[in-house]
Amino acid sequence: MGSYNFKSSGKTVSKIRQEVQARTVIPVGIKTPLRQDEKNLFGMHYNVVDQVHDNLRNLLLTNWGERLGFYDFGANLRELTTEISSIDAFDEAAIGRIRDAVSRWMPFVNLKDFVSEIDNQNNLHTGIIRITITYSIPQLGIDSKALKISLYAI
Repeated sequence: MGSYNFKSSGKTVSKIRQEVQARTVIPVGIKTPLRQDEKNLFGMHYNVVDQVHDNLRNLLLTNWGERLGFYDFGANLRELTTEISSIDAFDEAAIGRIRDAVSRWMPFVNLKDFVSEIDNQNNLHTGIIRITITYSIPQLGIDSKALKISLYAI
């Protein structure tokens, strides 16, 4: 018969907890647009940076009155697409609305750059307005991240 020391046999409770915590990843939020996932009912974000990026995109694409209970939530950019007289006037109005919405609803996001372009390949009178916004989140250590959104002009 052999002699065994109990300290060298098996795993300790703290070691088991560490292994379980390493395997268990807690979701931060739901991905939009909604989609089904293998693990969860909906696709989930497991990274705070990805969730903030998704929330910023939703904020910019939401118009006033679309969010139940928060009438003034969003940047209300779609309204600008119907009144484009010049790209400079659009840019000035869009920058102001984006700045106001982000400062009110996501003040931890620092906006850096704004670039817009109109893509009217199919028709000269209507088109797609593509906006690229560069931003940073100092609290999360994100120096520069870009977000691209598309608005369809009427």
